Amino acid sequence: MQTRTLGTQGLTTSAIGYGSMGISDFYGPGDEQQGIDAIRKAHELGVTLFDTAEMYGWGANEEIVGRAVKSFRDDVVIATKFGFKAPDHALDSRPEHIREVVENSLRRLGVDHIDVLYQHRVDPNVPIEDVAGTVKEFIDAGKVKYFGLSEAGPETMRRAHAVQPVSVLQTEYSLFEREVEVLFPVLNELGIGFIPYSPLGRGFLTGSAKPASEYDETDMRSWDARWQPGNFEKNVEATRQLTELATSKEATVAQLALAWLLAQGQHIVPIPGTRSAKRVEENVGAVDLSLTEADLARISEILPSGGFGARYPEGMSPTWQ
Repeated sequence: MQTRTLGTQGLTTSAIGYGSMGISDFYGPGDEQQGIDAIRKAHELGVTLFDTAEMYGWGANEEIVGRAVKSFRDDVVIATKFGFKAPDHALDSRPEHIREVVENSLRRLGVDHIDVLYQHRVDPNVPIEDVAGTVKEFIDAGKVKYFGLSEAGPETMRRAHAVQPVSVLQTEYSLFEREVEVLFPVLNELGIGFIPYSPLGRGFLTGSAKPASEYDETDMRSWDARWQPGNFEKNVEATRQLTELATSKEATVAQLALAWLLAQGQHIVPIPGTRSAKRVEENVGAVDLSLTEADLARISEILPSGGFGARYPEGMSPTWQ
């Protein structure tokens, strides 16, 4: 497994990470043991970055990750997040709430420190300086190592960074979703690494996508615009063409999509999620796939500016400031 250093704060991880959200939430009913097996397979293959959050099952996901990594905890980087409150998913980054969430996360994960602590979403009602200052308290106390932001814009990153250096930004990024590229100059300016979530287009770029109507009602793909009639057919055709290119390189379309992300810069570590140990092995194989300039040009021809359909319904998309 290759490694990468994210930003200028010294955070080093495997070039491919693991996103655990789907074990517990948003992708239909899951199997806890299957998820634990996938996490352990990822570690066996050299993955060292494991991403979770309080919001994923309201603590259930952190507990699963904690149990899964217990025997090798000191060998890996555990990332979790604060910023929402149950049961309505309202934003809440008040310092007193952050302190409560962090102590609960430490307990559920069964660890004495969190490696990366993210603000899950920017809370417009709480100054980012107060958020950064609260995280700094935990860093100074040795309970957190690195500070991260998710779906934050340039002004927020700069203001937070002035209080406590931001090590990483996490935002959706894939062949289907390119909007975040406008933030790359700020990341370079401040020395912030980048963690793409949903790097396989929420599973579309695995070649196994079905129409929205065929997913369980608890699965976000049942309402995601990219799976709706009109967009779905266009995305299927793009995936078909990408699959042809991948096959010519003796790779899968998922490996091609992850290799494309890795080729966008050394500051990038995607975190594909899966409940399948076999899929974990496939995803990790992307680090060995080299894309030529001709390959990158062909990918650009197929998807010049991303996929078809907005990533969130109107009113749900994060506002970058």
